[in-house]
Amino acid sequence: MYCSYCATASDAVFCPNCGAKMPDIDQPQSHYGYTPPPPAGQPVIHVTTVTAPIAPGHIPSQKNKWVAFLLCFFLGYLGIHRFYVGKIGTGILYLLTGGLLGIGYLVDWIVILCGGFKDSYGYTLMD
Repeated sequence: MYCSYCATASDAVFCPNCGAKMPDIDQPQSHYGYTPPPPAGQPVIHVTTVTAPIAPGHIPSQKNKWVAFLLCFFLGYLGIHRFYVGKIGTGILYLLTGGLLGIGYLVDWIVILCGGFKDSYGYTLMD
């Protein structure tokens, strides 16, 4: 079987040359997406697309920074701002301990104001 991207012959699941997934053996190959091997002596051009992963801190969250800020300012000792951004576990902790005795929600209030607070997925809150 031949790789449909670089025409390398292989029986592996992934092409040893370009890393693409090889066509399934059990499924009949149609002429769509099938690349026959190149004639002898003809060069093969390999095209590889590389995409860089996006760091979680650079993607804005769907949660609003100012809503979290106001919730923290008025109801921070109950952990409502943590429930809002999806941090349920620490929200319950803040609820049971009065915002970690007032210190935790004060720290959260400053971090939200400075723009470093993240939601439960690690995304920065939207302005």
